[in-house]
Amino acid sequence: MKNHLLIFALLCTACKVSVTDADESRRAPSGTEQSGGQSAAAAQPAADPFAFAIVPEPTGAPARADSILQAQVALDRAGFSPGVLDGKEGMSFTAALLGFQEAKGLPETGKYDEATAKALMGDRPPPATWLVKIPEGFARGPFSNVPKDLGEQAKLPALGYRNLIEKLAERFHTKPEVLVALNSPSTKLGPGATMRVPAVGNQPVARIEGDERGWGNTLASLAVAKDQPQADHIVVDKSDGVLRVFDAQNGLIAQFPATMGSEHDPLPIGTWEIKGISRNPDFHYNPDLFWDADAKDQKAVLKPGPNGPVGVVWIDLSKQHYGIHGTPEPQTIGRTESHGCIRLTNWDAARLAQMVKSGVKAVFQA
Repeated sequence: MKNHLLIFALLCTACKVSVTDADESRRAPSGTEQSGGQSAAAAQPAADPFAFAIVPEPTGAPARADSILQAQVALDRAGFSPGVLDGKEGMSFTAALLGFQEAKGLPETGKYDEATAKALMGDRPPPATWLVKIPEGFARGPFSNVPKDLGEQAKLPALGYRNLIEKLAERFHTKPEVLVALNSPSTKLGPGATMRVPAVGNQPVARIEGDERGWGNTLASLAVAKDQPQADHIVVDKSDGVLRVFDAQNGLIAQFPATMGSEHDPLPIGTWEIKGISRNPDFHYNPDLFWDADAKDQKAVLKPGPNGPVGVVWIDLSKQHYGIHGTPEPQTIGRTESHGCIRLTNWDAARLAQMVKSGVKAVFQA
């Protein structure tokens, strides 16, 4: 971006998400199913557009009391996502705590108590926030106005971010309003600008064999590690509003808040199977599959992008027309309904995509 933009001028607008059949022609690239996890910010090559340099805190700056945000950052790193990192004690934070407590054999209180804090933080607690410098390549865009109408979206070459603050919010697992709150009203955005963000570390661009759709770049842009622990099976729990990931010993290894189903398109209770993964997928819109589609709508193919109806990834299920996918509106996860599918934030969906593969069992329960 050539001109610096005031943060308050860049808040993103909401749009409605719809889901339909998957583009099943692509499968998971080889070399993505390895163990590992998120890492803290580290030095990256200068040419890496996704590497944010940490800026030292100003001398004499007062200590920040962001204990809930600090806990959210730690949960996010551990794979027990609270969804949007916002420093608030909401239902997603409680669910993340419960999942972490279950995984660690702690009393399942859903409270951020002393025992949970000790297990979560360890010997080197992550900060809640840090100051970073925006890389020139990251700030460059391109950015575009994404219309709400799916027919109009189909005319675009890609469904990328609307503006820099939206792109930054996804990179740091939050929403634009949180970035506004963490910074001064006079903060300007642009190449080399310094701003305060949740302490979500860098991930290098993953080198993946056969990566024709830039999945390595997508992972880095969302600060998601390529190497993740591998799932034996997943459970989608409607009553708790979460998707849980289990290993072969039935140990809980990750958990993500999810939106699932509605009155018109209920969650299909039962046992299914993951059939394949489409990373950075096209979206095939078929109005015949939507009860609320406009009578004038026609079939269309929408190009990939984080602001597409299914976000950055589609995990195809054996239940026809159903899948697990991302969303262009992460703040709505767990708070709105879907057309039957399971929606996660883009960063959680990307992480899950690195944990699962074809043949993994998916149990949907009420």
